[in-house]
Amino acid sequence: MHGLMMDYPLTVDRILEHAYRMYPTRRISTKMPDGHMHRYTYANLYSRVKRLANALGQLGVAQGDRVGTFAWNNYQHMELYFAIPCSGAVCHTLNIRLFPEQLAYIINHAEDKVIFADGTLVPMLERIADEIPAVETFVIFNAQPGQEIKLPNVVAYEDLIAAADEDYTWPVKDELTAMGLCYTSGTTGNPKGVLYSHRSLFLHTMGENQATALGLTPSDIVLPVVPQFHAMAWGLPYAAAMAGAELVMPGPHLNGPALAELIESEKVTIPAGVPTIWTALYQELRTNPRNLSHVRSLVVGGSAMPRGLIAAYERELGISVLHAWGMTELSPLGTVALLQTQHSTLSEDDRLDIKATQGYPIAGVELRIVNDMGEELPWDGTTMGEVQVRGAWVTNGYYKVERTPDQFTADGWFRTGDVATVSSDGYLQLTDRTKDLVKSGGEWISSVALENALMAHPDVHEAAVIAVPDERWSERPLACVVLVPDADTITEADLLEYLAPEFERFWLPDHIVFLSEIPKTSVGKFDKKVLRARHAAGELA
Repeated sequence: MHGLMMDYPLTVDRILEHAYRMYPTRRISTKMPDGHMHRYTYANLYSRVKRLANALGQLGVAQGDRVGTFAWNNYQHMELYFAIPCSGAVCHTLNIRLFPEQLAYIINHAEDKVIFADGTLVPMLERIADEIPAVETFVIFNAQPGQEIKLPNVVAYEDLIAAADEDYTWPVKDELTAMGLCYTSGTTGNPKGVLYSHRSLFLHTMGENQATALGLTPSDIVLPVVPQFHAMAWGLPYAAAMAGAELVMPGPHLNGPALAELIESEKVTIPAGVPTIWTALYQELRTNPRNLSHVRSLVVGGSAMPRGLIAAYERELGISVLHAWGMTELSPLGTVALLQTQHSTLSEDDRLDIKATQGYPIAGVELRIVNDMGEELPWDGTTMGEVQVRGAWVTNGYYKVERTPDQFTADGWFRTGDVATVSSDGYLQLTDRTKDLVKSGGEWISSVALENALMAHPDVHEAAVIAVPDERWSERPLACVVLVPDADTITEADLLEYLAPEFERFWLPDHIVFLSEIPKTSVGKFDKKVLRARHAAGELA
């Protein structure tokens, strides 16, 4: 027997309408390429999105067509986040840090019809213009006066909006219509596309705004440092619009001093980004202290933040860190490491241990850990298993790719490729990626645990641990370390002695090599496949 409820499709235009009706005067501020602040309101956003939706139709974009965005985090990109899906097309965010051949691959794989691009990024598209024949039009914003653009069929963004009508009726009636397309930063093989529906995005936005997740409110000022091409900026532009929170968009200004200035001057309450960003910010704040007392939550995702850095933010700077975990395939939010009432009596050290986990699954996502036979393992905080998830905003397959058993289980769970323990109260602690685990003499060694311990050393800036082949043990850990400036007296022996009290002897790396930097992927994670290749080539001896 069905419940007698209204048929109310969960479409993205509902989020925009709510922001416009309830929070028309709340602001979206963007730091433009030349450094000045562009400011306008949700009411301004609303009218420009309607014009842009009409303009998309005039460009020949039909329902279901893919439209690429190639831009920094700014108000124009926010307009595209709404206009493209609300007009029935699919917003395909293009990663501006990909190699040219990967960029051409995903544009062609998605069959993007139109690409909207930031003027500062046009040279990267010019390089591959001959390799992406399906793209009919390039629409450019933030171009420099007199900038010569060597692309076919170029249209200026503001001309497009100025010429379009503001009267527009949202056409999407089916919440299962595709609204967004994000490609994983493929650490192996070609990137794979994850298609989001209006329903999954709407539910993800509600999930993210639960009080037991990020819990945005109209008094928040959100700074997504995480790029808009990285899993839809973790859904923050939509979450802010639904909650009436203000947005501060950093544009191309992503270094430590620029972010410190922006967080202070704009009184940001929730900055969100990957650990490498917060490492740079911490170094800046140590040198040039600022008043960041308005920050209620420094949100960290993308990869694990070292416990030592979490402790430094909390103890030295008085800034509360919120660890979150997710994946492109999860739209992306899966877990958050908020403290709960049962933790109030714990010591500060024990509370930091919990904050350094990836946290508990938010309502709407379920997780389990399993062994090699696919048997579910206990939540006891020590048993390691592969993390599998299912939920309202978890993908059930990749775009234009056959489902395979290494991606999904027979009973429908998504296989993340992460290895973790789960505590009795549901807190996930990632120990590794399945492909990054060191399997030494039949025992598992967690590269992440070793990295976090190394990065807790005051003289270590970054550390990455990889498995290297070993005749006797099959694999052994090799640590690659970047020291902080002026720490040139630290030796391999010093660091091994520092690690020794924390780990069994067989866990300790056989060697530690000192590098000037650790290679990173397009979304700021340590690129271990590059390190493994360099080791294989004899460069890390």
